[in-house]
Amino acid sequence: MKTSETEGNSVEDEEANHVIRIWDVNNDRLNLMRQKISDPPKLLTKAAASSSCCIFKVPQRFIDINGKSYQPHVVSIGPYHHGEEHLKMIEEHKWRYLGSVLSRTQCKGLDLEVLLKAIQPLEQQARECYSQIIHLDSDEFIEMMVVDGCFIIELFRKVGNVVEFEDDDPIVTMAWIIPFFYRDLLRLENQIPFFVLECLFDITRMPGEESGPSLCKLALDFFNYALQRPDHIIARHNNHKARHLLDLIRSSFIDFEQGEPLGADTLTPVIHSVSKLRRAGIELSQGNPEDSFLVVRFENGVIEMPTITIDETITSFLLNCVAFEQCHNGSSKHFTTYATLLDCLVNTFKDVEHLCDCNIIENYFGTDSEVASFHQRFG
Repeated sequence: MKTSETEGNSVEDEEANHVIRIWDVNNDRLNLMRQKISDPPKLLTKAAASSSCCIFKVPQRFIDINGKSYQPHVVSIGPYHHGEEHLKMIEEHKWRYLGSVLSRTQCKGLDLEVLLKAIQPLEQQARECYSQIIHLDSDEFIEMMVVDGCFIIELFRKVGNVVEFEDDDPIVTMAWIIPFFYRDLLRLENQIPFFVLECLFDITRMPGEESGPSLCKLALDFFNYALQRPDHIIARHNNHKARHLLDLIRSSFIDFEQGEPLGADTLTPVIHSVSKLRRAGIELSQGNPEDSFLVVRFENGVIEMPTITIDETITSFLLNCVAFEQCHNGSSKHFTTYATLLDCLVNTFKDVEHLCDCNIIENYFGTDSEVASFHQRFG
């Protein structure tokens, strides 16, 4: 009994003598945390989540899957890749095109100062289009908008036969470079706001050009050399409102009369691969050639899909459209939905082979296995 009492007293003594230690907060760390809370963002802009923000750095998880599909290879447009070493050849050529614009419009009193002053009131609105903070001062930013914008417009005018190419223009002699322009000018990270292009386009119009092609038409015609769509199809979008060039071409493929795709929070049925669908008695056939490849129909056990040409330009375009839709809250998800469908339909090269046999895919990209691999990354 004494032993129990002794043990009990020992426990009570330990509890009585127990010292509760209170952790002292490191004041330097505390102040640093408070500073981080109050500091403005250093990467994302305040407008990053707003509808005005439409030009994004592509998320790293996309880059991990699709490599350099989002980065320009020959020409930088806008701030994200401005000044990169491998893009400097065309950077020099931009100044030549700016000189061509000024030389041609000199007769109506247009000079470099006029162009800069025209863009200056748009600077803040243009900055808010970018998801990341642009570390260029006002003069540098406005200069970049003018130089890049005039280069694009002059390129469209020359290719569209509104103005002539000079005989010694390297773009004429280096035919290999035009396909790179098609791809680079439709990369999400390589955009400037469309309203900047419209401002420069309007101010550099010569007398008599008011009845000529719109900026939208020139842009659509330029990219149609690669996309190869009927003229009457793209003519529907000659006066389209767009956020930037990628958005313009993306929107021209969307039939908004078909309605919005199902939202991300809507449960969708499982779609099996082409091989499994065929075993279940479901066939695939070529859809209406007048329709965009996004218009997919299912009637009487037949999936109808218009032809899509798979080559380096269209694959780059598709990937950047999906990236844009994933980053921009206000965008429809037409390309994302199409990518998901293709990912479901294509599991192996045999699935691609059948889609080619049905004239749903025209393959200028590589082997059927390479196309299958792309579709799986695309989705």
